[in-house]
Amino acid sequence: MKLRHSSQESPDVNLTPLIDVVFLLLIFFMVSTTFSQDAELAIDLPEASAKPENKQQKRIELTIDAKGAYYLNGKALVNRQLQSLKSALRAAAAGETPSIIVTADANTPHQAVITVMDAASQLGLVRLSFATRFEEAAKP
Repeated sequence: MKLRHSSQESPDVNLTPLIDVVFLLLIFFMVSTTFSQDAELAIDLPEASAKPENKQQKRIELTIDAKGAYYLNGKALVNRQLQSLKSALRAAAAGETPSIIVTADANTPHQAVITVMDAASQLGLVRLSFATRFEEAAKP
């Protein structure tokens, strides 16, 4: 018995429906995704149990990131030297005695915070406060 060898063609797979499904999934995820704009710096604040006070006066916001870099009112300072920090604080104070709000990351080196306190005291800026997250007291 002689069997014929039939020439077997490879099956033709149509990829058009697969491409359509992938394209629709891509559009769905692009439309349903929400983009949140966080602050430029990711600061992990320490916690405190006191509520913040709301006063209307001139403020200088000094941010210290986890690596110890300084940001004065959102602008990065070039170096971490005491003299440059003092000159930047003096320029931001502009002859007044504003309050300084120090927002330091929980992992900030202690020396960076002490340098800010030293620079402020040398300039006579005595209203210094530290930003923290509010921690609600546990109920008994």
